[in-house]
Amino acid sequence: MADDISHAVHTTEVEIPPVGIKAILTVPENATAMIIFAHGSGSGRLSPRNNYVAAALREDGFATLLLDLLTPEEEQDRTNVFDIELLAERLSMAARWIREQPAFSEIPICYFGASTGAGAALVAAARDEPKVAAVVSRGGRPDLAGRWLDHVHAPTLLIVGSLDGQVIDLNKQALDVLQCPKRMTIVTSAGHLFEEPGTLEEVIVHASAWFSAHLE
Repeated sequence: MADDISHAVHTTEVEIPPVGIKAILTVPENATAMIIFAHGSGSGRLSPRNNYVAAALREDGFATLLLDLLTPEEEQDRTNVFDIELLAERLSMAARWIREQPAFSEIPICYFGASTGAGAALVAAARDEPKVAAVVSRGGRPDLAGRWLDHVHAPTLLIVGSLDGQVIDLNKQALDVLQCPKRMTIVTSAGHLFEEPGTLEEVIVHASAWFSAHLE
């Protein structure tokens, strides 16, 4: 299967073992990195915003994997939605699955986290299973990574909307704790969801540049 999907230019539905979480994998020709998306609570692989971002990043030569971090049954228990360590393990599970595919054994892996998914992405990056080239957080809650924050080695970009007051403060606090190459970018006139005209496009520009600058 890996040899077939390595040349795909269309969306491919996959299930990631052993849990069987569903994911959407798209790989453009000559992809320079695999970006795995970590969605926030109440969202999943069909998130309109993350799919929009993913499509734009693919135009810049990145492969993308958008996945559900929980099974439908697990989502019924709301405590799972905010279990950052569980979500982080699911991200690592997806990254290991990518690594196990012969076509992707050497491709750099990056995480793009939104909301609570950003906390999970940073925990997964801190555990380094497998090594992560870079992390981008969009309107994220990096503070939810807690004790793992100062163990993150992957270069990390925190993108926050200027109208997202409390989340700005939480990102600033997390930025102070992070010991890796790091940056915080505030998008003018953007709220938590980056619904304002042009703001999500600005996120894409910053994210693409960050990933490109930190590939090994």
